[in-house]
Amino acid sequence: MISTLCGDILARQSSSVVIEVSGVGYEVLMSSCDLVSLPEPGSRVRILTKLAVRDDSLSLYGFLSSEAKDVFEKLIGVSGVGPKVALAVLSTYAPTEVASYVALQDTAAIQRVPGVGKKMASRIILELKDGFEGTNAVSHDGAEPLQPQLASSFAGALEALLSMGFTDTEARLALKGCPIDGSEAVLLQYALKRLGD
Repeated sequence: MISTLCGDILARQSSSVVIEVSGVGYEVLMSSCDLVSLPEPGSRVRILTKLAVRDDSLSLYGFLSSEAKDVFEKLIGVSGVGPKVALAVLSTYAPTEVASYVALQDTAAIQRVPGVGKKMASRIILELKDGFEGTNAVSHDGAEPLQPQLASSFAGALEALLSMGFTDTEARLALKGCPIDGSEAVLLQYALKRLGD
């Protein structure tokens, strides 16, 4: 089992990165959030990995944090949820946001993930609610956890930015480090100021 890779980035694509380890290039599929956080090609990185074995293929999935890998493994354990959907979830939300939305049984939030309908969102919450029981934190930048009330403000500001035409990655980067006590309007103003700089 390949659990980590440490090597040089050869190339970064829209959904994967190629990492050279001892002369061998490994293609690693990653969430868009992790991909944009990677350094430039030629840089050395260490990532956590999960090997998915199928009858016709071997696929390697990569993560920059143990939290992201843990959420991914929980998601692919849900009936009908494959690695592609699990990566889509992690491309839409930070690991702690996923945990919070599941714990709060926020089906609407899970449905915002591309490719996830109401039925699948309900199944994810039903099968994972015990796994994330007691979680009431959402991280707005992967650092300090936020209370559920701010989760709503963050989600609202994110949705507003997306409706303005910004990509999910641009919106999330703009909201990184936002005020922990901010309302949706405050968070939106904060993000727009950063996008305008």
